[in-house]
Amino acid sequence: MDLITTTADLAAACSRLAEHPVITVDTEFLRETTYYPLLCVVQMASPQEAVVIDALAEGIDLKPFFELMGNEKVLKVFHAARQDIEIIWHQANIIPHPVFDTQVAAMVLGYGDSIAYDQLVEKVTGHRPDKTHRFTDWSRRPLTKEQMHYAVSDVTHLREVFAALDADLKKRRRSEWVSIEMEILTSPRTYDFHPERAWERLKTRVRKPKDLAVLMEVAAWREQEAQSRDVPRGRVLRDEAISDIATHAPTTLEKLAHLRSVPKGFEKSRWGADIIAAVERGLARDLSKLPKLEKPRNNSNGAAIVELLKVLLRMTAERHAVASKVIATVDDLEEIAADDEADVPALRGWRRELFGDAALKLKHGQLALAIDKGRVVGVTRA
Repeated sequence: MDLITTTADLAAACSRLAEHPVITVDTEFLRETTYYPLLCVVQMASPQEAVVIDALAEGIDLKPFFELMGNEKVLKVFHAARQDIEIIWHQANIIPHPVFDTQVAAMVLGYGDSIAYDQLVEKVTGHRPDKTHRFTDWSRRPLTKEQMHYAVSDVTHLREVFAALDADLKKRRRSEWVSIEMEILTSPRTYDFHPERAWERLKTRVRKPKDLAVLMEVAAWREQEAQSRDVPRGRVLRDEAISDIATHAPTTLEKLAHLRSVPKGFEKSRWGADIIAAVERGLARDLSKLPKLEKPRNNSNGAAIVELLKVLLRMTAERHAVASKVIATVDDLEEIAADDEADVPALRGWRRELFGDAALKLKHGQLALAIDKGRVVGVTRA
């Protein structure tokens, strides 16, 4: 197979692929040392051919590829599409649409939570993909024949996986479930990530409005710094340090230096002053305009309710052959335990029909759980 290295060959290949209603797509990229992913290779396949594109080839213009990604007449099939879409969005300000994510479809069909591509291929087709080049350096040139074979196999196996999952979804009348998830996956809001929202990515939970204000400002500063330097967030400042700074709110370089999570000597760099400025901005914010912090659970039985909801979730997932993660998360269960009107996916659409309504009934004693012949079952109570 020839590697596509020119814009003319790329345009011709994309023109051929655009004649098909469905194509499979994958990308190879690096992001270990950068903030923005470095797109190295793109591979695509139709029922008739498979192509590999050198995205780093000198002088190549990827515009034909991006236009194909935006072609509404062609369904683009990915596996675990979010990072692929993120790359395309960043480079061309285009969200591929329509798309089909085989990882999401597999979850809806009960293949487990976030199943890996090679595992899904083996389960669906019986073929065991070669994983040798999974962690190869795709930025090095020239690409080897082995790398090319690996890249091609990714999208050719994906054709078989898509056909099988799509047929199963239609048979079980769950295609609409996946379509709903795809609309979220292809929403610009999913990828239009502003520094002001950087604090939302942090797993740390602050309890005081003042701490949240500082957290928001310091996280925004780190995001801007990582973007401007094109380095991973952790290279600027680790999450633990941001959490520590939010809690202690140091207003002098000396106080900043006393925090264990902050690298030694950090306060002497130009970033030390930036951190202090961010802390001061946080302390100056109007606390009444901050996002509301999660309120403490007033129900002393809240933890027990969540545990019962977990059992119900697992029972539901097994009965309907759906991955529990795609139905509800632990955070969803905690929200439901605290509020009947919780704004969570588990209480909307098909998830509510499958699980949400039963969860509320269990919470209010209208449904009980029992064991019948070794299986957990729901028992309606009067």
